[in-house]
Amino acid sequence: MMDKVAILHTNDLHSHFENWPKIRRFMKLRTKQLEDKGYRVFKVDDGDAIDRSNALTEATSGKANIELMNSVGYDAATIGNNEALTTSHDELAHLYDDANFPVILDNVIDERTGQLPSWAIPYRDFLLKNNVRVRFMGLTAPYPTYQYMDWNSLPIKSTIERCLTAWKGQYDVLILLSHLGINNDRRIAKAFPEINVIVGGHTHHLLVHGEKVNQTMLTAAEKWGHYVGEITFDVNDDKRVENMKARVYKTSEMKADVKDADEIEHLEDRGEGILASQRVADIPHTMTTSLTDDNELVDLGLKAIEKKAGTTAAVLNTGLFLGNLDKGVVDKNELHKLLPHSIHVMKSEFYGYNLWEVVMEMEKNKDFLVRFEQKGMGFRGKYFGRLIYDGIRYDPEKKQLFYHDELVEPDKKYTIALIDHYSFIPFFPAISIVGKNDIFYDETLRDVFGDYLAKKFPLKGE
Repeated sequence: MMDKVAILHTNDLHSHFENWPKIRRFMKLRTKQLEDKGYRVFKVDDGDAIDRSNALTEATSGKANIELMNSVGYDAATIGNNEALTTSHDELAHLYDDANFPVILDNVIDERTGQLPSWAIPYRDFLLKNNVRVRFMGLTAPYPTYQYMDWNSLPIKSTIERCLTAWKGQYDVLILLSHLGINNDRRIAKAFPEINVIVGGHTHHLLVHGEKVNQTMLTAAEKWGHYVGEITFDVNDDKRVENMKARVYKTSEMKADVKDADEIEHLEDRGEGILASQRVADIPHTMTTSLTDDNELVDLGLKAIEKKAGTTAAVLNTGLFLGNLDKGVVDKNELHKLLPHSIHVMKSEFYGYNLWEVVMEMEKNKDFLVRFEQKGMGFRGKYFGRLIYDGIRYDPEKKQLFYHDELVEPDKKYTIALIDHYSFIPFFPAISIVGKNDIFYDETLRDVFGDYLAKKFPLKGE
């Protein structure tokens, strides 16, 4: 008798609750179908389940997402960079307090304790009918910026080597939940034949029928709940994996229920209602945005990030602001719609000749970027927009750069407020190469902007 195993997997849901009712219903139905055929079914999530661009996730710091995941009965999950970098250290420490599934993670250390995070375990084991030992392990994208949240991300290769050495003889089948991206998954499969299956994510790739790399099956189900993935295999009497197959199910083709629309609307209303109850400021007139021109909102944004960073110069792109603010009381729901990004203020210090280099990169790319469709790395808008400077001025005819009307001196140090997004995208490489950058991870750009509005335009009676 062979053991028959099936894995149903999701990844990179990013709080796209519009697909959730179908996913939950499908996971339960497909589990029963597979169990009726003799399969031992495991349900797993591969990280980035949360995204604070969603109002309910923002309002509950992701705890609403965990409530929804509990309804599926996942056997295991790992975290993505969104869980690690868009919640504070303490928020993440309590994100899974009420989870009915374990979080598996092997390459993140809590810098406050020097240990594995208290909310994670290094692996989870299952014993099949024929005493076959199945082990799940988990790895997430090792961003150096984890340090700003008091987490330490460990290198991929050495982490796997450490785990495999320590676990020798403890498992028969090894499955990796990998929020590392397709290229890392391929490298892992080539280097570590001990891993039978890699459930992938992070780079939002879709492997319709999986991808076999040597003996390892790579899988991934794209993003936003567009697909649910399925892996099946047998384990023979010699405890060898055979007949590995992978497929995906398209959510848009799953049967809808008449109650789905009401549930989705309720989730949206719940989040927006919580945020709308939190008043921030009382502005004296309507403020409009513009993708192509300087405007009052971006000007206020420049002053806000300068105040946060303690500088007198800043740069922002107009595409960050996704709407207008009407005259009167502004609440957190309006701010969330205006600035839904998971982006943070960054204080950058340059020598004059390096600052000139950064501005030259901006000048070279600025016209191209106005209508450039940008997504990811914290940005949740559509177009990048126009770059607007405050406190610096460039003279294109003389190719001279001024800092508050004084010609920038090559060997003098200058500080400027930017956003961390600029150090991640490829258009301004000098920022990360030569800048001394300090990212303020305690607040998002939305929070910083709201704080500035609250002080400049306080609520009546406050």
